[in-house]
Amino acid sequence: SYQKAFEEIRSIVSHRRDALYHQQAINEALVTALDFMRIPSTTELVTALKSKDKEQIKEANDIKLIDPSEYRELAREIRRFLVRKVSRTGGHLASNLGVVELTMAMHLCCDLPEDKIVWDVGHQCYTHKILTGRQDAFDSLRQYGGMSGFPKRGESECDAMDTGHSSTSISAALGLAKARDLQGRHNKIFAVIGDGALSGGMAYEALNNAARLRSNMIIVLNDNQMSISKN
Repeated sequence: SYQKAFEEIRSIVSHRRDALYHQQAINEALVTALDFMRIPSTTELVTALKSKDKEQIKEANDIKLIDPSEYRELAREIRRFLVRKVSRTGGHLASNLGVVELTMAMHLCCDLPEDKIVWDVGHQCYTHKILTGRQDAFDSLRQYGGMSGFPKRGESECDAMDTGHSSTSISAALGLAKARDLQGRHNKIFAVIGDGALSGGMAYEALNNAARLRSNMIIVLNDNQMSISKN
């Protein structure tokens, strides 16, 4: 089965040698290979889990209803779902494939939307959107009138900030944490920043200010040694 899938990939790419179409050829091949291997979508996975957990991932915090023994399988199915959808609509693929388990872990220890997650740049929020009940909107990802490729408060109350630029997460999370403290609340605030975004001056200024906060704010460093190119 795998051999036939790889032959299909090689066949498609060999007929699309023009560099302009190379990525489109790879995307077509991925979809073809996934279809051939009959890989289920995330929706199908959640339906399969329903018989065990009596629930589906339809909204925030539903991941907590899934048995821990199913976490690895859920991560695999999310990746397959992302490859299938992004290959058809366009969008950020590698950055989202790299944060599946990280996103699942944060969702397991958060109580959304009370707790806040601020994504740096925000292009890696696709798993977050799946786990907050937006998987059915992925056919319209980055399309006119469709789902944004970045966090959008207008889409979900689980999106804490409308992000889309590098190095802003720590300062934004710092503002949320300070407002929480002034209101006497105790919810958790996460800033998720990559090593590429951490090289921006705004991130260092925010780190200096956060050190003086002396309050509960969590900074998650996604050190994948990548920015737009190798970092």
